[in-house]
Amino acid sequence: MSERFDVAIVGAGHAGAQAAVALRQARFAGSIALIGAEPDLPYERPPLSKEYLSGEKPFERILLRPAAFWQERDVALRLGERVVGVDAGAHEVTTEAGARIGYGQLVWATGGSPRRLVCSGHDLAGVHTVRTRADADRMVAELPQVTRAVVIGGGYVGLEAAAVLAKAGKQVTVLEAQDRVLARVAGAPLSRFYEAEHRAHGVDIRLGATVECIEERDGRASGVRLAGGEVLPADMVVVGIGIVPAVEPLLAAGAEGGNGVAVDAFCRTSLPDVFAIGDCALHENRFAAGAAIRLESVQNANDQAAVVARAITGAPAPYDAVPWFWSNQYDLQLKTVGLSIGHDAIVTRGDPPTRSFSLIYLRGGRVIALDCVNATRDYVQGRALVAAGSAPDPARLADPAVPLKELAA
Repeated sequence: MSERFDVAIVGAGHAGAQAAVALRQARFAGSIALIGAEPDLPYERPPLSKEYLSGEKPFERILLRPAAFWQERDVALRLGERVVGVDAGAHEVTTEAGARIGYGQLVWATGGSPRRLVCSGHDLAGVHTVRTRADADRMVAELPQVTRAVVIGGGYVGLEAAAVLAKAGKQVTVLEAQDRVLARVAGAPLSRFYEAEHRAHGVDIRLGATVECIEERDGRASGVRLAGGEVLPADMVVVGIGIVPAVEPLLAAGAEGGNGVAVDAFCRTSLPDVFAIGDCALHENRFAAGAAIRLESVQNANDQAAVVARAITGAPAPYDAVPWFWSNQYDLQLKTVGLSIGHDAIVTRGDPPTRSFSLIYLRGGRVIALDCVNATRDYVQGRALVAAGSAPDPARLADPAVPLKELAA
């Protein structure tokens, strides 16, 4: 006999945990199970490549809620259980250990797994990704023996890890296949700014770099061979080249999707009584000009969790949240609001050499996103410009003496 819950949430990261919280906040009285593949209580993931990796925050400080919280709210934690199958007709999921768990409504919040290098040596000791607490713990344990580190991937996770390693006194090289770092998420001015910052901290940034293989000595990674034949010696290799959404069981059960599982404005999949939220949910987003995208952010996880809780408790409201992100590197805090996808102009507000400025992205004259470096006021006030699709005078946008809230009005 399988156990059954009114709502089963698969995935105990930000999205899954917040879905359980939001259901109880909405006075949902039914039974809830939160099923997570990791053995740990739900915790924050962004600090893994920043404060947790650097040792600034212990694990207890990145827990989303203490253990007592879940008990008090009668949320059954099924931790260390990986769901590998979904029977949509029977309203049942199956775990790796063979347990069957029935559901009235299913919330799929599994995020994704790190994308792997397609080359030999990717699974050697000393080669790391930064997706789970266990990943970060393995890196921390090895750091005392590390002199030279190679980071493959110049996105946020790669650059954040590079900053931590550089601050720890390691010799760090970042390899980026494209012609600039952050190429998928930001405009060229921000890429060049961060390249210069990392180089100023002693990091060797290699652009247009193609990895041929990870070299081995005594069963461990000893270096990274580039396509041209150069070998970069390495005691540690960190791979940050994106994630693969963890949706195979849902797609096998017949859900529509591909690069993620497709959901509608209420986060419903094409399967009956099955929702999907967070990094794995492929949804149409008006801030991406209506394109179907996956948003890998805490904001998206939390906001989609709220959408599902409302839908389940009979007060449905469509997802329509302004995207936002952040990244901490060295003493720089980057806060982003909106999506710069498809921008046709960039206004620079402030002076990048002062290390406090904003880049404002326009499409057809309208503000679609801001990247704010050590400029929290711009971030806070610029949100209204993005939400409204405002089209202010670019000259006034560029003038730091003009508060953005005046332009939003």
